[in-house]
Amino acid sequence: MSNEWIIDVLTDLKNVAAQNGLRTTASELKDVCLVALAEIAALEAKNAGQPAAHEGRAGKPGQQLAESDVA
Repeated sequence: MSNEWIIDVLTDLKNVAAQNGLRTTASELKDVCLVALAEIAALEAKNAGQPAAHEGRAGKPGQQLAESDVA
């Protein structure tokens, strides 16, 4: 099973927090989402025997976040 589902969950939590006025929580969840994306990309790269995303390979999970989620 893919680990990418966690990005959807974190994004949903971030959106609910923002809608309920929890600005700091929403901001922190945005950061956590970026950490999860990096970790998933690194894990996928390791499993595929390829360089990690921070080594110049963009992983598929990064495509799941809208620009507004990382801004």
